[in-house]
Amino acid sequence: TKDTDILAAFRVTPQPGVPPEEAGAAVAAESSTGTWTTVWTDGLTSLDRYKGRCYNIEPVAGEENQYIAYVAYPLDLFEEGSVTNMFTSIVGNVFGFKALRALRLEDLRIPISYVKTFQGPPHGIQVERDKLNKYGRPLLGCTIKPKLGLSAKNYGRAVYE
Repeated sequence: TKDTDILAAFRVTPQPGVPPEEAGAAVAAESSTGTWTTVWTDGLTSLDRYKGRCYNIEPVAGEENQYIAYVAYPLDLFEEGSVTNMFTSIVGNVFGFKALRALRLEDLRIPISYVKTFQGPPHGIQVERDKLNKYGRPLLGCTIKPKLGLSAKNYGRAVYE
C-alpha cells in the first residue's frame, strides 16, 4: 500500500465453495474498476492505476467462514472533494455481489491529503441549532416514507414529527 491510498477493511462471508482470497479480490475489483460482465470499453484504457487491490485477508477469530479483507484504493480512482463519489465507489454496488453471502465495511482510512480536498460545511452545528431553535437533542435527517403518494399536508406532518 501507499501513504496516499484509501484503505478499507471489509468483513467478508464468501458463498460456499468460494475461497476467501477470491472473495477479497472480487470485493476489490467490484468496488473499483471491475464489473460482472465484459464491456466493450475495457480495451480503451489501462485500468491498473485505478484498481483496488486486496492486500491482506485474515480470518475473524471465533467466526466460521468470516474474514477481514483489506483493500487499498489509489486516489486516482476518486474525484477530489467528493465524499459522495468516494462512498459510491467503495460501497455502492459491491454489497449485492453474488460471490459473497455477507459483506460489511468495518473500517475506512482516508489519507489527510484527500481529506483536505473536502470543503466541509460552511458553518458549524451551533449555527444550525440557532436557525432551528433546537438544542439539547440530536438533529437527524432522513427520507420520509413512503417517498411518493403523501398529500402535502401529510408530508408536512411526517416532516414535523
